[in-house]
Amino acid sequence: MQKLKTVKTLLEDFRLRRPIRGGSLIITVFGDSISQHGNSVWLGSLITALKPFGINSRLVRTAVYRNSQDGWLTSAPSGRRSYYSFTDYGLRHYEKAARRIYVESPCNWDGQWTLVFTGSVAESSRETLRRELQWLGFGNLGSGLMACPGANRQSLDETLNELHLTDRVAVMRATTDEIESDQVLNEMVKDCWALEQLAARYNQFLGTFKPVFNAVSRAKSLQPEDAFQIRTLLIHEYRRILLKDTDLPHQVLPGNWPGRAASMLTAKLYRLTHEPAMAFLRNNMQTTQGMLPKASSSYYSRFGGLQD
Repeated sequence: MQKLKTVKTLLEDFRLRRPIRGGSLIITVFGDSISQHGNSVWLGSLITALKPFGINSRLVRTAVYRNSQDGWLTSAPSGRRSYYSFTDYGLRHYEKAARRIYVESPCNWDGQWTLVFTGSVAESSRETLRRELQWLGFGNLGSGLMACPGANRQSLDETLNELHLTDRVAVMRATTDEIESDQVLNEMVKDCWALEQLAARYNQFLGTFKPVFNAVSRAKSLQPEDAFQIRTLLIHEYRRILLKDTDLPHQVLPGNWPGRAASMLTAKLYRLTHEPAMAFLRNNMQTTQGMLPKASSSYYSRFGGLQD
């Protein structure tokens, strides 16, 4: 079966990037795939699977080493082979992202905001906290104050615990009052969450993956390798945008906000590719016990439920 032209284009565009961030792509592969199939894989399998992405053996080895040094991955030798897994930290950190990536649809907003006051945090830790909160969807409203509409309290509590800052920040709930404040609120959101830059990234994402979705929808069947490559780059690119986004409710977003279309496209394309992508993983990725085991139940709950 011939490789889809759109997949070739997708891979070529990724290979042309400079620098190629192999470490980030590997985190996507572990989070989206390996963690759902026993959380362990032979390094040789990973090298072979990533070669079409333009990441050679040396780059893969360097990337997994750096991810290990950063606490994301751990290795276990068996004979002459090395097997890599997410650490507990890696699993927890990706799970926080997964709560946003694989959601079926945004929850209805109750008008409540979560406020985090960071003024008591030491300056040496403040930037790390700001970045982590941004990844959870918080925006910076001013000096020492970050806010998020709603916010997943579990993810927030996990982050504060990991950074040992539970006793250094104040967390409060607030409500936007009066319809007259909507215009002010919309202007504040536009500035604090850099909506124009986010919209540009979402539109670029749509321009990249709409042709892929159309091609996959028309195809009578899909090669497992193609499906794995599509699914990996789909989640990789979507995850990178979400790290800058905030899941703002529709009440404070422009009516034509492209994030909504990007979310729907991601879910649809993921459903189309997940079965053949899983076939690729189980036939090509090895563990100490042989091929990857079946996917966990958490995998099938993604995007409101995947077909088993």
